[in-house]
Amino acid sequence: MIKQGWFIKLLKIVSKNFIFSGIFVLILIIIALTIFKNSTLLNKPERTPFINTPTNEDQKQVHPLMIEQMKEKEYPGSNLKIEEQLDPGSNYQRYIASYLSEGLIIYGLLTVPSGQKPENGWPVIIFNHGYIPPEQYRTTERYVAYVDGFARNGYLVFKPDYRGNGNSQGEPEGAYYSPAYTTDVLNALSSIKRYPGVNPLKIGMWGHSLGGNITLRSLVVSSDIKAAVIWGGVVGSYQDMMNNWRHSTSWRPSQREESVMRPNRQRFIDTYGLPEQNPQFWDSISPLNYLSDISGPVQIHHGLADDEVPWEFSQSLSQELEKQGKTYEYYTYPGGDHNLSGADFNTAMQRSVEFFDKYLK
Repeated sequence: MIKQGWFIKLLKIVSKNFIFSGIFVLILIIIALTIFKNSTLLNKPERTPFINTPTNEDQKQVHPLMIEQMKEKEYPGSNLKIEEQLDPGSNYQRYIASYLSEGLIIYGLLTVPSGQKPENGWPVIIFNHGYIPPEQYRTTERYVAYVDGFARNGYLVFKPDYRGNGNSQGEPEGAYYSPAYTTDVLNALSSIKRYPGVNPLKIGMWGHSLGGNITLRSLVVSSDIKAAVIWGGVVGSYQDMMNNWRHSTSWRPSQREESVMRPNRQRFIDTYGLPEQNPQFWDSISPLNYLSDISGPVQIHHGLADDEVPWEFSQSLSQELEKQGKTYEYYTYPGGDHNLSGADFNTAMQRSVEFFDKYLK
């Protein structure tokens, strides 16, 4: 009885310990599984919502519109080819001429003064016209009085069409979101320097509206432009162009011009973000941030009743030129429209001729 009782007690103890041991082992297994699961979750990549903002790679991406990129590029142009002789002006000859820009044939209106050529050759004005629907543009039309005013005063004037305008080859890519038109103008500059009878050291540039933007961009890229005149120029910062131009009720680009700009602008915004989101990129493509590189004086004109381009753009440019210690003149015309018509035209034209006479003759 004693031995049997002892055995039963022992069996109970062993059974009890075995149950506790099983529970203990089960607990260890549960802990191990929990640790393994958490470890797997920690190593799993987190899913984050997509946010349409520029990445660091986007911000570092090189774009051909960047001023530094445009400075590194070559603009060889070509020999000017006379395509057609036109009826002469009062004291100058008129031609349709062509040259090459990135392999494209670009046409332009060339006026050459008659009479005795200066000892070192004729001073030159590259004439950058404003926006005209490319399919409506004609080399010999528009800006007739402007070109005549400079030609009669002893300047060889060349007005390039830009690619895709009129009969010129290529696509009309524009100037604000593409280097194409400025490239055409800089190739025109190189081409005109080769033309017989030209003084290559006395080349100025005139630009109106979109052409003012091209002129300013050309000025900061090339040191060969010795003086420039801008009328009603689109010379604001990109932030101003987006926020204070197309959304304004007082002045805005023409409906047609806006329809052309919109897709190009949106592509830039989709890729690089807005100017407030990615100022480094937008500053890199704006000539306003490179005014220290301008090597010649600038004259600015703007009508205060301009309903297409804000006169504040020209005011801001003059203020920035002042900060940079550059030589400039700034004129406003109360009641003056985008083209400075009527009496304003005569005044602005006289000032422009006198300005070029001062710095190019």
